[in-house]
Amino acid sequence: MQTQHDPDYYDRLIGEKEAASYLCYSVRALQNWRVRGGGPLFIKVSGRSVRYTRRDLQDWINAKRVANTTCAPS
Repeated sequence: MQTQHDPDYYDRLIGEKEAASYLCYSVRALQNWRVRGGGPLFIKVSGRSVRYTRRDLQDWINAKRVANTTCAPS
């Protein structure tokens, strides 16, 4: 099992199932975001093959942080 002590942990490519698990969302949510926008950055490896990096997922999470309910995420 890969651990966070692995120097490549955040930059290693992961599939959509692992990305969805990392975000606590469904694979379907990731698929919808890829079509509609608003989701994390992804890498289109081939016609039907999509990958993510944990760094991009974490950056997306951090961009959603707000201090209160009147603050809109950027």
